[in-house]
Amino acid sequence: MDLITIRELKQQAGPVPLMVRFLAQLEKSLERTTKTGNPFYELTFADAEETLVLRVWNNAAMFATCGQMRGGTFFEVSGEFGLGNDGRSIDGKSWTARALNEEETAGVLGGSPELRRKQETDYVFIESAVENLADPRLHHLCRAFLERFGKRLRRTGAARDYHHARRGGLVEHVAQMMRSAIQICEAYPMLNRDLLVAGVLFHDVGKLWENAYAENGFSMPYTEMSELLGHIPLGMEIVNKMWREIHEDEMLCAGWKDLDPESDRVRLHLLHLIVSHHGELGFGSPVVPKTPEAQALHYIDNLDAKMEMFERGYQVAAELGRHVFDRVRPLPGRLVAPLGAFVSRPAVPVNVPEGAAEGWITDEPEPDLAGAVEPDQMPGPGEPL
Repeated sequence: MDLITIRELKQQAGPVPLMVRFLAQLEKSLERTTKTGNPFYELTFADAEETLVLRVWNNAAMFATCGQMRGGTFFEVSGEFGLGNDGRSIDGKSWTARALNEEETAGVLGGSPELRRKQETDYVFIESAVENLADPRLHHLCRAFLERFGKRLRRTGAARDYHHARRGGLVEHVAQMMRSAIQICEAYPMLNRDLLVAGVLFHDVGKLWENAYAENGFSMPYTEMSELLGHIPLGMEIVNKMWREIHEDEMLCAGWKDLDPESDRVRLHLLHLIVSHHGELGFGSPVVPKTPEAQALHYIDNLDAKMEMFERGYQVAAELGRHVFDRVRPLPGRLVAPLGAFVSRPAVPVNVPEGAAEGWITDEPEPDLAGAVEPDQMPGPGEPL
């Protein structure tokens, strides 16, 4: 029986049931009743990228077992799964569940092998970008942040719903933004590369308290602090606090007093990147971008979020027609399959008869020019063919 992810199950499910198994955490188990008063269970499973709701009716073999399954436990779920009567939901025809051991649970928390490799590569890139910062103040600040909060960063989502909304998604988002920022600084030398890279690292730092997943699960708790403040003020607080701590080390910052630009301006411009990265007052930024780096950061952030929405959208959206997919919010309309890159067809070598001119020809047939229109007979611009 094939082992697949919840996302793969959603992609492959059809009217004919699949015999598969998946590994996931049971987030919650709710006992409900139908309109006619019959009890049923609603189970929500989650892995590193998706969630799946299964309903178990009172006449199903698994009904009695569901009462013993506790939320927060990790399971291997095996059985027959297909599309429900609504054509969208997943229906478990018959299935069983086995609790996972600690080693298996750790593997599920890390996601699929592909996701683990991607996030590990992305985190290494973030560390490398930080090490390459020339400004000693930003270098020490960013490195101190990774040393103190790197573990928490690696289990934080970039959002709750729309983009990179998964455990470790913020690592993916930050790394890709850093790649873009470094390239954009090559195209626009007026940009302060060190400041922009540091701004990318810290622009969503408040989400470590707003969108952090539970240490041993896929739930993203709501907290009073994040609800009352939000990730932008929290980000400012973290950066200010760590900046003060670094500058309290007199030996470390003894040589920074004569640096240009002066340290307080560096701090101020970094804070501006955090508070303005949403781009508009209506989108939650206290101020609009007022420096080149702030404007660049806003566009880089928005671009990476939108590209991830498209990428995930093609994986989960229903296909409505050839090359056309259902809308995935908050993108503005239905998705259309992207145009693939042009791949030229190589010329085909042929055996040339002896005495003929040597050369190459393609495998295209010679055109039939009988009745062809002479150049001076071709219609001009705006004339009917």
